[in-house]
Amino acid sequence: MAQAPLRIGLIGTGRIGQVHATNIAADPGSELTLVADPFVDGATATAARCGGTATGDPADVFRPGAVDAVIIASPTPTHVDLIAAAVEAGLPVLCEKPIDLDIARVEALRPVVAGAGVPVAIGFNRRFDAHFLAARDRVAAGEIGDLEQLTIVSRDPAAPPAEYVGVSGGIFRDMTIHDLDMARFFLPDIAEVSAVGTVMFDAGAREHGDADTAVTTLRASTGAIVTIVNSRHSAVGYDQRIEAFGGKGMLQVANAPSSLVSFSGAQSVEAKPPYQEFFLERYSQAYASELAEFLKLARGEESASPTFDDGRAALLLADAAQRSADEGARVRVDLT
Repeated sequence: MAQAPLRIGLIGTGRIGQVHATNIAADPGSELTLVADPFVDGATATAARCGGTATGDPADVFRPGAVDAVIIASPTPTHVDLIAAAVEAGLPVLCEKPIDLDIARVEALRPVVAGAGVPVAIGFNRRFDAHFLAARDRVAAGEIGDLEQLTIVSRDPAAPPAEYVGVSGGIFRDMTIHDLDMARFFLPDIAEVSAVGTVMFDAGAREHGDADTAVTTLRASTGAIVTIVNSRHSAVGYDQRIEAFGGKGMLQVANAPSSLVSFSGAQSVEAKPPYQEFFLERYSQAYASELAEFLKLARGEESASPTFDDGRAALLLADAAQRSADEGARVRVDLT
């Protein structure tokens, strides 16, 4: 007998909220039941497109019997309180990264989550990209021998608005945090962080004391080294690559092209179009897979969803990267 779809309450209808709403509506294992956003017009429009009832009060999602699970896609400062509310209500929850910009608030919530026994997942969707996952599984299977070097390249097409930069927590907590989680996906036991950031081109980063260009180096307890290369702009499109190197060989994940059509002529040979435009296109499959895995978690099945502790670890590494960049020093980390 087929299982009844899980009734999902979605909080937040911005760009990421729209991605989740679309995927919930498309997945036969879920239905969008409540859409909450203080900007109620956004909730109303999303509900009209994807189903469910709109509300301007997120507290409605936590009413007894209202929904079976919650997805939090609201602004970062709301995450801790909303996760706590979901846990108190006994509702499995998937929350976008980061848990918070302040590690002290994350640490305060950690024992509450651990003691409640309610499933909590954090939205590191790149773990569910089929190509990254295949590379990681092949590394784990020993195909390249011991992993010695991992290189992660992540460059956005264009810098975000200056007003966003001002509340983002900085490039390491906002952008690099995805790559830090990916590093832990391959090498969980990171022991040391070094980072450098600079302003090359973005007036918003300069205005808010942030960086638009950064390189982060991690050392695992095994001695393996991870290099993360970030930029807030890329003329060639969304630049997302991974290289895993070991004694027996190397695995590489290339950029996803916007088209497989190339042109050859008198002036150029195999001229290709740019890479895919941005994360909504590049990771569309990953977001759908992330939802499917969360539905397993919410039903009490075995799941690969990133945990609250994964979210905590990524923020600890981001904080260490920021400290390293500020102080020009290597920073030891303890993720236990």
